[in-house]
Amino acid sequence: MLFTEEELREEITKLEGWKLDNNVMVRKYMFSQYMKGIAFVDEVATISEAFDHHPHITIDYKTVTLRLESNEEDGITALDLRAAHEFNEAFEKNH
Repeated sequence: MLFTEEELREEITKLEGWKLDNNVMVRKYMFSQYMKGIAFVDEVATISEAFDHHPHITIDYKTVTLRLESNEEDGITALDLRAAHEFNEAFEKNH
């Protein structure tokens, strides 16, 4: 199920650090060390496999950027929001 733009904007405000960029959810995570970012990406991969829903991941030294969208649905779904929440929890736990 896709969200209306208004519903989506409301849901995004509940997720720290996430923003909308042309119907894609985006968050940049900053780390104090390169290897902490790599460890985070490994945890993101584990979470993503459990959900069978994978973000686009960009690693730029100590910055990891995640992009979420549901290609099958051509937009953002509840699964994207749930994954974003889990990624935020992983970041807080290991940051």
